[in-house]
Amino acid sequence: MQIDETSVEPEGGLMPLLAAAEMQDHLMTVNNDLERLQRLLDDACEALSTHFFGASGLVEQMRARLPEARDQDALQQLMLHLAGAITALQFQDMSTQLIAHTSQRLRNCSDQLARDTFGDDEDGMAVVETAPLRPNPVTQDEMDAGSIELF
Repeated sequence: MQIDETSVEPEGGLMPLLAAAEMQDHLMTVNNDLERLQRLLDDACEALSTHFFGASGLVEQMRARLPEARDQDALQQLMLHLAGAITALQFQDMSTQLIAHTSQRLRNCSDQLARDTFGDDEDGMAVVETAPLRPNPVTQDEMDAGSIELF
């Protein structure tokens, strides 16, 4: 079998260098998109947290000023709704873990592809980021209201 200069022979067969380079570029693009998604989630979580604590503080001030039981009941219901909203903050934590896990897997695939396709360079052996040991960092796939510990 003759191999031309645009191909390499990895363990499973022949892969064109151009295809390997394009695949690596796609993996890195997806990884960059995940990092951008993480920044967006962080900003949204920060805004949610700020507004939640602001609203909660105002409700507590109103409860202290309103002596009537019916107003207290309404404010208590409002606090329950706000407490339910804070559950959404759990989404950010789970999302962060999943994004980091997926990003690490993508980086590992990209590094392995580059090493197997292009080999080591003049600086020495190609570094391959370690793949995550666990298949999934988050086993929970839904969020329910309940006890929540904040930061």
